[in-house]
Amino acid sequence: MSIPPNIENVKPRRKYQSKLREAQAAATRQAIVDAALAAFLEHGYIGATMKKIADSAGVVVETIYRVFDGKAGLFKAAVEAAVAGGTRRAERPVEDRPAIRAVIDEPDPRRKIERYADTQPGIQARLQPLYQTLAEAAAVQPELAEIRDQLETQRLHGMARFAQDLAQAGGLRPEMTVDEARDLLWTINSHAVYRMLITDRGWTPERYRNWLATTLAYALLPTPSRST
Repeated sequence: MSIPPNIENVKPRRKYQSKLREAQAAATRQAIVDAALAAFLEHGYIGATMKKIADSAGVVVETIYRVFDGKAGLFKAAVEAAVAGGTRRAERPVEDRPAIRAVIDEPDPRRKIERYADTQPGIQARLQPLYQTLAEAAAVQPELAEIRDQLETQRLHGMARFAQDLAQAGGLRPEMTVDEARDLLWTINSHAVYRMLITDRGWTPERYRNWLATTLAYALLPTPSRST
């Protein structure tokens, strides 16, 4: 018995249509985040209205509210895109990003720290104007204070993963716990420290990178044994 043509191709067509809708939704989300990031950088949090962002992204304001948890949630997505180096990278798992993959795959703990330090000047520079906007707006926008806390919690979890990676590579002092290493990484690599050294003290990105690699290695790695 033959299958009627109108039934034969239902499943393939539905699967294709589903993938098409997913691709369109991803493209819409990326366009919104790109537009939001540019608007926040140019106009600040208050000045970057949802109407401006929607017009730039080629969508209506209601679409933004359907995709994101309000303006604060959109700002968080913009910060995450800045950290990743773009909206497309932000959609990928952290461990799949090339620079982070290079850190994970590096077997030598000292080189692992150096590779990690290589990534930080660029990330911190992209965050600088957004964190300034966040600090200014959080004082009058209570929902942004919560976003700031969420971002710091995410950063703490990231430092925990890096500390565990170093521990598995034999890269922590014998007396140091993973939690202690996490807290040291979280503190030394904070944006506040970057801002003080780069903005307030006028360090170059290269000097900051070298200081970060040296300081983290001194704080975390076992002390080399000296031959007598």
